[in-house]
Amino acid sequence: MQALFDAVKFNDAGLVPAIAQDAKTGDVLMMAWMNRDALDETVRTGRVCYWSRSRQALWRKGEQSGHTQALVELIVDCDGDTLLLKVHQTGAACHTGQRSCFFRALQSDGSLKEIATPIADPDKIYRP
Repeated sequence: MQALFDAVKFNDAGLVPAIAQDAKTGDVLMMAWMNRDALDETVRTGRVCYWSRSRQALWRKGEQSGHTQALVELIVDCDGDTLLLKVHQTGAACHTGQRSCFFRALQSDGSLKEIATPIADPDKIYRP
């Protein structure tokens, strides 16, 4: 695991962006932050863990909602400053109930249009 930590360039806050991608479909699900502890826990357990900047605590994806991410593959980009996590997503990746956090597309008139439908009841989603 030392090779991984040597390759990852954490920013001044000790964080690195991590992009979660569905391992089967290739859909980009979300982007969040990881610190060294979150990265270590993710690799050790196979369950994705992030760093919550708002709570200043580890955020074990799905711990309260049940919408977990199982790590399939972890890829470090060429500069070592971004991680790509290929995952098996259970439930919604987004706190809004959408499968992906990327569900609004820019239209030619400048408006945003929802391009996906929720897979979970937004009222039942845990909101930190």
